Amino acid sequence: MAYNANKSIGCTVQQCEFHCQQENYCSLPKIQIGTHEQNPTMCQCTDCQSFKVKS
Repeated sequence: MAYNANKSIGCTVQQCEFHCQQENYCSLPKIQIGTHEQNPTMCQCTDCQSFKVKS
């Protein structure tokens, strides 16, 4: 399925359903960022909660 790139959201996770395969952008109009830590101190502590594995 072809998606329109949202040039405001860069993304390199090609395994995500919403990644624009020809460009390194997300196709969603908005994403949700969260954390899996109680006190995040590094970027590795954050997650894109809008991620959906490509089917």
